[in-house]
Amino acid sequence: MTLTDTTDGSSARAHARVVLEGRNLVKEYPVGARSGLLRRQQTMRAVDDVSISLVQGRVTALVGQSGSGKSTLGRMLARLIPSTSGRILLEGRDVPTSGGSRHREYVGDVQLTLQDPFASLNPLRRIAYTLGRAVRIHQDARGEAAVHERCIQLLERVGLTPAERYLDRFPHELSGGERQRVSFARALAASPKVLIADEPVSMLDVTIRKEMLDLIDSLRRDEDLAVLYITHDLGSARRYSDQVMVMHHGRVVEQGESHAVIDDPQDEYTKRLLAAAPNPGARLG
Repeated sequence: MTLTDTTDGSSARAHARVVLEGRNLVKEYPVGARSGLLRRQQTMRAVDDVSISLVQGRVTALVGQSGSGKSTLGRMLARLIPSTSGRILLEGRDVPTSGGSRHREYVGDVQLTLQDPFASLNPLRRIAYTLGRAVRIHQDARGEAAVHERCIQLLERVGLTPAERYLDRFPHELSGGERQRVSFARALAASPKVLIADEPVSMLDVTIRKEMLDLIDSLRRDEDLAVLYITHDLGSARRYSDQVMVMHHGRVVEQGESHAVIDDPQDEYTKRLLAAAPNPGARLG
């Protein structure tokens, strides 16, 4: 079953709860060098007045070519980089711009997995340390036995079984798919409300991409997560998301229910993306 299959779609939308919201988000970067005191430094807008709502139990796919601003938007929502302007709200509350206890709470509620799992895992630390540290930070696990048990549960949840085999391994001893599963396990250690998956399958072998997307689907469903799936793959966006947002030059040019946007695009840029894809409506596997 795809994520867009519901017994009563209109009823589900009516009761949808927005977990994370970005309003009129802008991210500017300086370009060039200043020349003289009176010359203003120019800026480039990587994200230009974008609003987005992530809903509990639903997947929003953010699609666009490289350089469109989609990863920048994801990092802004995860608060890895600050926004130039705009607002971010978690469950209706404005997110503070400074650190403190509420910042840690936000980081626990909104988890980001990156495109390259090898770069996001400490190559000098075993998986037991990586997961155990996340458990200690985000959960009230008392004692090594409790931490160990939780690490086992997390590895099993993402399909790494028998879990004991993986705890003593280093990241380089795992395949790309296994490393990405560890990244998801580390994110789940925080018991998040929002999962931002930035190009989670683009660096994986094509034979295991469907398995990873099925994992995200099951996490969305079983953990009732709001998921932002950042991708350039329109085929997987069509199958695995409820809503699609198309970004081009930092702006959202089209958005709506995934089947409507991809099966009947209205914007010329979306049409060009579809024309460049081999067969975006095809089922994976």
